[in-house]
Amino acid sequence: MSRIAKAAIAVPAAVKVTIDGQKVSVKGPKGEMEFRVHPKVGVEQDAGELKVAPKTEEKTSWALAGTTRALINNMVTGVNRGFERKLALVGVGYRAQAQGKVLNLSLGFSHPVAFAVPEGIQIATPSQTEIHISGCDKQRVGQVAAEIRSHRPPEPYKGKGIRYSDEVVARKEAKKKK
Repeated sequence: MSRIAKAAIAVPAAVKVTIDGQKVSVKGPKGEMEFRVHPKVGVEQDAGELKVAPKTEEKTSWALAGTTRALINNMVTGVNRGFERKLALVGVGYRAQAQGKVLNLSLGFSHPVAFAVPEGIQIATPSQTEIHISGCDKQRVGQVAAEIRSHRPPEPYKGKGIRYSDEVVARKEAKKKK
């Protein structure tokens, strides 16, 4: 039995939840999201909270209910507060600049890297070495951050590259001369 599935989801006053059969729609100040619930899982709304429960007592139904509850909770949080991921550029000459729906990166290559920002994601560059990615979909924010980081992941000797702001890069010792 899933402990996560048993917990109710508190719905803030600014968020409106609509349940239509197996489709859950969540609307809030930051945006709107939809999710199709698995047929083995049921979602009920009452008194400002959502309850997720399996329709059968199978182990897989409980697992699906826990996953569904976590995804719906992320949707409610996303449309209310949103999600943010911060990246830091470490290295001489490494720069980032957001221009409309394109993020221009100078990463020590012979060419600049232009990253097209997907719909529903906002990217800000408060300084040339910081990138702030935000949006209401937790999965998409993390995916965009991972795609940007993949252009130049941090290397273990000098630590140069694009890293998450809270990431600790394990440094290796360079070869010694005898």
